[in-house]
Amino acid sequence: MKIIKLIAAMTVSAALAFGITAQAKEHEEQTISSADVPAAVQKAAETQAKGGTIVRWEKEGANYEAVIEKNGKQLGVEMNATGKVLSKHDESKEHKEKAEKY
Repeated sequence: MKIIKLIAAMTVSAALAFGITAQAKEHEEQTISSADVPAAVQKAAETQAKGGTIVRWEKEGANYEAVIEKNGKQLGVEMNATGKVLSKHDESKEHKEKAEKY
């Protein structure tokens, strides 16, 4: 009976560990080329960038992020594959938070 409980505990632990790893990878940002960004997303980003410049593209899971430099600040605009804006954030704060984690 103890062996069955041990095996069950190990199975659950392994499943949780793999689930956490998969979730972490899903939230990893990957820098991509503008050629890899759907036209609808590029168009939406250009609208958001009025008066600014898109300095880089990132992909996180199924979503895209345009990093826009405007008035000396960098703004991250996250969009889905159809170009719908999901969120906006101050990119300098995001990189500061990442640096603090490491």
